[in-house]
Amino acid sequence: MGITNRFRAFLSMDIQKKLLLLEAFFYLGWARILLMVPFSKVAPSLGVQMLETSTAVDTANRTVLLSVHEAINIMSNHTFWESKCLVKAIAGMKMLNKRRMDSTLYLGTAKDEHGKMIAHAWLRSGSYYITGAEGREKFTVVGKFGRQIVNRDKGGNYE
Repeated sequence: MGITNRFRAFLSMDIQKKLLLLEAFFYLGWARILLMVPFSKVAPSLGVQMLETSTAVDTANRTVLLSVHEAINIMSNHTFWESKCLVKAIAGMKMLNKRRMDSTLYLGTAKDEHGKMIAHAWLRSGSYYITGAEGREKFTVVGKFGRQIVNRDKGGNYE
């Protein structure tokens, strides 16, 4: 599909979808810039290290989670920069954080068929995998960062 057809397809979308795609584009760019900073400086902004949020199914949020998943996947194919797994996971985490939804970002390592060390990142919210679900089972989790939303009405904190 040529750029003209893609632009026409974008223009034909409803305003909510356009805004979500633009938000995904913004956060993918922001996440890519973060990768230029030493990870030790970025890590605290990702959430609580080694915290795993609940895997409980929240069907009320299913539509939002699927929309964020779709927007990240669509826009990651249309960025001027490389938007691989870690960029997608960070962008997705920021989008879910904005919507006050819990999420856990996982970092994993494995060896490829040549014995070379490889890495992967993925994002989960509840029982839904927002990014990086494909192939995650081949990786050993070496780090995770949880962003848990605590109800402010009950005097809690927002992390």
